[in-house]
Amino acid sequence: MLRLLLYFLRLFMTRRTLLYLHNFFTSILKPITNLIAKIMPNQSDDHNSDPPPPPFDPSKPSIPISYPINSLEDLDSASYFTSFHYPFNKSTVPLHPPNSALPPRPRLLVCHDMQGGYVDDKWIQGGHNSGAYSIWHWYLIDVFVYFSHNLVTLPPPCWTNTAHRHGVKVLGTFITEWDEGAAICKKLLSTKESAHKYAERLAELAVALGFDGWLLNLEVKVDIGQIPNLKEFVSHLTQTIHSSLPGSLVIWYDSVTTDGELSWQNQLNEKNKPFFDISDGIFINYTWKEDYPKLSARVAGDRKFDVYMGIDVFGRGTFGGGQWTTNVALDVIKKDDVSSAVFAPGWVYETKQPPDFQTAQNCWWALVEKSWGIVQNYPKVLPFYSNFDQGRGNHISIDGAQVLSTQWNNISSQSFQPFLEYVDDPTSNTIDVRVDCSEVSFSGGGNLTFKGTLEANAYVSTRLFLGELFMGGLPVRFTYSVKSEGNSQLGLSLEFSSEMEGKKKLLLASQETNQFSSKFDETIVLHQPTKSDTAPGWVIQESSISMNGYTLTEIRAICYRKQPENSEHKSEARSKTTQDPAEYFAVLGHISISTSIQNTEFPPSTSWIVKGKDVEWGGSQGSKTLSLKISWKLKDGWSSRFPRYNIYVEKLIKQAVRPQGRKLETRALAPPNARNGKTEVSGEYLGESQVEAFYVSDFIIPSAISSLKYIIQPCDSGGASQVLDDAPFFQFNVEGQ
Repeated sequence: MLRLLLYFLRLFMTRRTLLYLHNFFTSILKPITNLIAKIMPNQSDDHNSDPPPPPFDPSKPSIPISYPINSLEDLDSASYFTSFHYPFNKSTVPLHPPNSALPPRPRLLVCHDMQGGYVDDKWIQGGHNSGAYSIWHWYLIDVFVYFSHNLVTLPPPCWTNTAHRHGVKVLGTFITEWDEGAAICKKLLSTKESAHKYAERLAELAVALGFDGWLLNLEVKVDIGQIPNLKEFVSHLTQTIHSSLPGSLVIWYDSVTTDGELSWQNQLNEKNKPFFDISDGIFINYTWKEDYPKLSARVAGDRKFDVYMGIDVFGRGTFGGGQWTTNVALDVIKKDDVSSAVFAPGWVYETKQPPDFQTAQNCWWALVEKSWGIVQNYPKVLPFYSNFDQGRGNHISIDGAQVLSTQWNNISSQSFQPFLEYVDDPTSNTIDVRVDCSEVSFSGGGNLTFKGTLEANAYVSTRLFLGELFMGGLPVRFTYSVKSEGNSQLGLSLEFSSEMEGKKKLLLASQETNQFSSKFDETIVLHQPTKSDTAPGWVIQESSISMNGYTLTEIRAICYRKQPENSEHKSEARSKTTQDPAEYFAVLGHISISTSIQNTEFPPSTSWIVKGKDVEWGGSQGSKTLSLKISWKLKDGWSSRFPRYNIYVEKLIKQAVRPQGRKLETRALAPPNARNGKTEVSGEYLGESQVEAFYVSDFIIPSAISSLKYIIQPCDSGGASQVLDDAPFFQFNVEGQ
């Protein structure tokens, strides 16, 4: 009851007011709740009630989850590293460029604080909520902080994976609050040695799990005599993590002052600057006044970009009001040349802003872009691949074949997100462009859908990516998949830049076109479109381009309508002006950019060691369920170079013989079916993994099945995947178990 009341109070009040009210309500309500507990009968004595679930035991096998550390004892014991879930919680996507420092300009830090943390995102192998919260405007962000009110908040690997993919650093949170937090600080800061010890434990966690540092948020009063040890804690953590993880960050929150008081300064001044001096930056509390950014910049000197002025999107006392006026604070911060820390952008999701989450999210982040500007660019390196997946959806496809038709979420699955521009003033030639999770995809769970009306001789250009990709001497292959209706056509505009030659703009189109060729320096007709048997309706477009010495700076989609091929048809089309504008519909499934030497050679199945362990049987009479952990590695001991694995299971019936040469292709993945009096059993998609392990939970085994063949399909960073018949596998005999 008390926790619930305090949660709602937190939504509307500042920290200072909430601290006073916490102490007041604790003193009033705690005796009352104790009295009620004595008077009311024990609910556990009610034989009709369900028994409480057993406490979470991280040492026992279960569906892999992310979870925090809630005590100094658990932090000190390093028990986290012996848990069943630890190997699954490692992020696998390195930050690019590695070990890089933050750029010398105003930066945007985003502190997620969504519903207390560890919601849908805690399911490492993915959840079942297609409406799960996620962020996809990574090109506007420099640093992402995963925040909760637990002592040690470890970022779920899904956030680190996708943030790193987009060039964004990720921090965990160390926080102490209320009376419990004061007691923790007293123990942590009892000696210089203890301060060093816990700092080293935090550094070890960041290095082991692959994220980039810590936000330190001590919102308790600290004994003045322990301030020297607090400085030791901050300084030692900063130095230790810099030594073991170059490019890492430790950011101090504006809370405790140098005299030990919990007193939010809302600016950088002499009371909190000593902590700023021994860390990588300071997150300023959000109730600052208009001149505070300028004053803070003056105090910071040449480190002004390390000052992050806080903005609470919920608007709780924040400058500018937050919410749909968050840009008011951003404009002031940008003008005064310091950095910004946006707190709780999940406000859009939590408050169900209309008309729907995706539209409201795009609209809110458009305000951020207009005020702050784009801070990330991609593509930067090859190969580059995007299927526009947002990490959630209602289906999953692989190479045009649908393998899953249920709801799912997994932020790790996010590919590079397009730099879509929000349009709020539609015209007669408006094409609505959005990442669509409902339209059947070519790959993953999303695609770009272009829908609207378009006049016959008009075209619409839509920004997709802003890059910094230097083109070397080798030809570069551009490939993309399209599905369209009627005479709707979709091409790509590529803009290149060279110091010597200036700018050059190319159009990739399926046919020669003169209707807007004057807008481009050259039109390149793509290879004869080919349709894949495994991807009905999809057309794969491809072309190789040599632009040695140029840098690819922009990729845009070009929507236009196919023109009649002969003059008679052209004249007839011009006379039918009543048909203009006409409906336009096209879907962009993926974009891939690579060189010819970047084709992946997948090791054969014999090159892998695949094991199954932690086997557990369950189920009722007549039905078995199986849980087990499958792990794999290359025999030569090398660390796998594959960023992702698709996991399938093939159910084999008693005495079933697989015909020699029969291929288990992606398109064959379907439920069992009868053919010519024989039962063919094909594979079932189970999910994906970013680490070399996957946990199968409560898999139902029909009575006719004698064995299960788990197939692990490696996928490369360019979107290619291994042929399933050549992929590593683990066969598990069901009979006799």
